[in-house]
Amino acid sequence: MEHVKQFYKQRIEKNGFTIEVLGPLTREELSKYCFHAGLVAFRRPSSEQFQALLSIAELAEARIIAAMEGNTIVGYVTFLYPDPLERWSEAKMQDLLELGAIEVAPPYRNLGLGKEMLRVAFMDDAMEDYIVITTEYYWHWDLKGTGLDVWQYRKIMERMMTSAGLKWYATDDPEICSHPANCLMARIGDRVPVSSIEAFDQIRFTNRFMY
Repeated sequence: MEHVKQFYKQRIEKNGFTIEVLGPLTREELSKYCFHAGLVAFRRPSSEQFQALLSIAELAEARIIAAMEGNTIVGYVTFLYPDPLERWSEAKMQDLLELGAIEVAPPYRNLGLGKEMLRVAFMDDAMEDYIVITTEYYWHWDLKGTGLDVWQYRKIMERMMTSAGLKWYATDDPEICSHPANCLMARIGDRVPVSSIEAFDQIRFTNRFMY
């Protein structure tokens, strides 16, 4: 499923910072910017994470929203089809996207940029044609950098995702069930057909007695 990607931009002035949240961005557009050295939650050094982001931008379905201070990317969120190795890809749904990563550099984490990036992402009416999921695993969270415990961090993540319309969904996925702080959240667009919702329900559970 492909749409003409509409470009959106929001300007934020808070705590002495002036930030622009914009996207979706192409690889060509992303490559014009610098990447903040503090964006290392998924790969170190940050240059490797930036290369990964550029690779994601080449995918036809990918949507990347970035938070910019001047010419520097200080936060980003990605949407793409689920990893082929994960159960969420088993139904081969063209209208299911995964919120693959969301990260904000440490100096900018008290500005509400996560919520703003998600808000800009869902300003696009095309997102009403998709089921968007996020799989939250505590081992991806920056507990050390924030000083929060898993439940405090979980509450922050839930609040951020809920602000964009994502809701908690039950599943028997082994990785999610491996720790009580892990969770599956999803947003089902207004135009998603019943057949896709049923397919999503089926892949959430392989042990039907848990349904």
